[in-house]
Amino acid sequence: MLITVLDVGGTHVRWARWSPEQGLGDVRRTSSPSTFRQPGVSVDESRAVLVRMMAEVVPAGAVAGVSFGAALDHRTRAVYASAPLWGVDSRPFDLVAALRGARPDVRWHVVNDVTAALLHLASTQRARGLRKVWLATISTGVACRVIDQRTGEIPVDGCGLQGEIGHLPATVAVDGLPLDLRCDCGRQGHVAAYASGPGIRRLGEVLRHRRGPVWVASDLAQELARGEPFEVALTRAVRSGDTVAVELLAAAAKPIADIVRTSLCLDPELDLVAFTGGVALGLGEHYLAAVLAHLDRDGLYLTSERKPDWIRDRMAVTEVSGLVGAGIAALSEELT
Repeated sequence: MLITVLDVGGTHVRWARWSPEQGLGDVRRTSSPSTFRQPGVSVDESRAVLVRMMAEVVPAGAVAGVSFGAALDHRTRAVYASAPLWGVDSRPFDLVAALRGARPDVRWHVVNDVTAALLHLASTQRARGLRKVWLATISTGVACRVIDQRTGEIPVDGCGLQGEIGHLPATVAVDGLPLDLRCDCGRQGHVAAYASGPGIRRLGEVLRHRRGPVWVASDLAQELARGEPFEVALTRAVRSGDTVAVELLAAAAKPIADIVRTSLCLDPELDLVAFTGGVALGLGEHYLAAVLAHLDRDGLYLTSERKPDWIRDRMAVTEVSGLVGAGIAALSEELT
């Protein structure tokens, strides 16, 4: 079965054709319509543009699998909120109904983007034979999902949600002084306010003000002055060992390390703890090292002392595809 797969994120909408036999075809993309890109456009207008955009790229009579970057109810598929797309607006949105209204000839299947990425990871050789797999995306937003490989289940709570870690409270300090930064959802002090792509840029502004001449002389500031995008500048500066960039990454990694520590403490059946998304993939092993540095300093009671590699051996940065995961989810639903 050939499926049209779409991946809707806070930055881009991507789409391609996919099948288990042929794999993923050529991927095309365009900018995501959002209230951040178009601040004068209402959320309702932005949603309507997005639905039209998605509807236009699917062939007549096709099956479509959608990986959608939002907190959504995995029982009903109602979208609750997407801070990267719609900011503080959290009015429920029946995306599936809107898509069916625009293209009733298409069979639409929608899952959360982290769920889609996890489904792809779960299907790989790396994850086969494991008990549970934990995947976090560190990108425009932050979220994670856990799948039990023995049952194929991704459990959800009473709202059909799981792993919305980006909107948990977090504590981050610079120079011993706690920071209280605002998340894209409008609340203060969330994990995503520090650890997401936009959050790291906010942390960068704090360091710029506090470090003064040290910031100006840093590799990171020099890269930015040459007009490099922030993500590219940060990656290059971290790779060069720039002290300001390394400090910035360490601060951004702390809330994620806190969540990993708690997750492993509560559920030792997590055999793989993986990171994906633009921030984690761009920084690669440097991102993993920043998280592990926190866990080396403050790890699991007794376990980190007696089995120091227990955490390290199950952690990885990995590239997975929400497009492939959307195809896997759609195929599974078509066959049930």
